[in-house]
Amino acid sequence: MISVLDRVAALAIADELGHVFAASFDDANAEHFATDQLPTHADRDDFKLVAARDENIVGFAYGFTGKRGQWWSDRIATAIGPELTAEWIGGHFEVVELAVLPDAQRQGIGTALMQELMRDLPNPRALLTTYADDRPAPRLYRRLGWQLLVPDLGWGSALYGLDRGVPVGS
Repeated sequence: MISVLDRVAALAIADELGHVFAASFDDANAEHFATDQLPTHADRDDFKLVAARDENIVGFAYGFTGKRGQWWSDRIATAIGPELTAEWIGGHFEVVELAVLPDAQRQGIGTALMQELMRDLPNPRALLTTYADDRPAPRLYRRLGWQLLVPDLGWGSALYGLDRGVPVGS
């Protein structure tokens, strides 16, 4: 079952989300995620977190509206140059994390989470970074219609964008 959580609900289960985060990524720090990263991002405009659960959380994805002046948006803008920056950076939905417990992967949970995360957003475009090499995550995003914008940003990550077809200002 997929649930949409607002800031308060997401922060209430931050420790459980941190566990999923750490189990999903080799170098992840559950405590940093739960006490620093998630609370910082939960305060951003249009924060949205979706969680998949059976008895416990088995996966989640979240993002918010990205703006210039934020660390990630500015780092990407520096790496991609002025033309792509003008087209994609600012007002985009920034997909920050997609994490699924290893035992729950390859069961369609990541697809369901991404579809629910992207549902009913006002943002005309969405951006995310993922692995530059061929792994399940980049394949998932391409299958869901994400376009590879920059194959390698210089630190082993690729930039993907999704033109959501939402008119600007709607």
